[in-house]
Amino acid sequence: MQDWLVEVLVSYKEFAVVISLLINILISIFGVIPSVFITAGNLLVFGFWKGTLISFLGETIGAIVSFWLYRKGFKRHVGKKLDKYPFVSKLLGTKGKDAFFLILSLRLLPFVPSGLVTFASAVGEVSLLIFVFASSIGKIPALLIEAYSVNQVTNWTTEGKLILAALAIVGLFYFMKKYK
Repeated sequence: MQDWLVEVLVSYKEFAVVISLLINILISIFGVIPSVFITAGNLLVFGFWKGTLISFLGETIGAIVSFWLYRKGFKRHVGKKLDKYPFVSKLLGTKGKDAFFLILSLRLLPFVPSGLVTFASAVGEVSLLIFVFASSIGKIPALLIEAYSVNQVTNWTTEGKLILAALAIVGLFYFMKKYK
């Protein structure tokens, strides 16, 4: 997927930023597809800092569009069904500065799915403005860590090899535990 994206971005240089942003928005709307391959493609095509900035903008715009679509399409139908998830049900009824800090902290945690945070915020009581600020601020450290890791892996540095080894070990333990 990353190779395809790089090929498209290089082939359509004059539209590369727009293409990257649109793909990021689509990924945000679907909510379950990891954006790491877009970050990797952006880093390879645009360089580290510009690629990271484009990824940040894409994820931020994608979160805003997703929030709006989820709010329009799901708010009336889904709210009660999410009560079985403790952090999600807490987010559903949270407003104001409490919502801001909850969304911010959930964005900082790497294992919390971004799409779920957006979805719960949209079907809950969170305002769009609070969501945008908390989500955007929370994405900065997570995206910097992701961009650094992707950059190290794609450049096949020692740190990149260690990152891949650590991910492989974590994945192995996860699957072993799951299938015992």
